[in-house]
Formats: sequence, structure tokens, C-alpha cells
Amino acid sequence: MISILFWLLDELLSLYVWAVILAAIFSMLASFGVLDTRNRVVWSIGDFLYRVTEPALRRIRNFLPSFGSIDLSPLVLLLLLQAARMLLEKIKVAIITGSLAYLL
Repeated sequence: MISILFWLLDELLSLYVWAVILAAIFSMLASFGVLDTRNRVVWSIGDFLYRVTEPALRRIRNFLPSFGSIDLSPLVLLLLLQAARMLLEKIKVAIITGSLAYLL
């Protein structure tokens, strides 16, 4: 039962990683004019990706210094999500084995 729960959390984090990557690519393509955001389907996809990723990215942008037009918040968020996945795996192993040595 614990393995299923940790698998589900890991998959949700993995999906969020892909959402951040897609949002960054979408934003870049829209800013260069490759994607027409006046198209209803394109706008809906962009709006969904914005609503899913913006709350986490906004918090990171509040802490990062301004680099002009370069936005490093998706990169920082991806690193934090990867660290969370690694920590989740260590916690799972520590719970299954019953030893706290795996957390160190």
C-alpha cells in the first residue's frame, strides 16, 4: 500500500515536471510568434499551462533577482521538483526498510 502511494506521488511530480517544461516551451514559442494565441485551442492550452504552473513560478520569481528578460524560475522549479522526487524515494526506502540510515 505504501509503495502505491509513493508511486502515485512520484508520477504526479513527474507530470508536473512535464507541465513546467511544456509551459516554458509554449511561452517561448508564443513570444516568438510561432504559435498564434488568438486561436481558441492554442489559447486554451496556454491558459491551462499558465494556471497550473504560475503559482509555483510566481513564488520563485519573488526570491530570484531580476535578470532582465531572462526567466530562470522554470529551471529552479525543475531542480526543486527533482530534489523532491529524490527525497520522496529516500523516504520510501526508509519506511520500507524501517531504518533512518537511508535518509542521511
